[in-house]
Amino acid sequence: MATNLEVMCYLRGDGGYVQTGDDYKGIDFTECEPFTQKDYEAAFSLVDKANNNVIAAKAALLARLGITADEAKLLIG
Repeated sequence: MATNLEVMCYLRGDGGYVQTGDDYKGIDFTECEPFTQKDYEAAFSLVDKANNNVIAAKAALLARLGITADEAKLLIG
């Protein structure tokens, strides 16, 4: 599941806000355009979908290479 940090980076990657806690009510838009609570809540699904796409792409690449994730880590590290 997407984290609050991932969602905030997705919605306002350049910052301009201060957040207390991990819900919409704790966001103070200090130097950026505000977004709605509906946008905030919808972004969790969008970020989850993007994360799942990355996981699937990595798995497909590993399968094409015929190696495991641990073997790929050995190659990189």
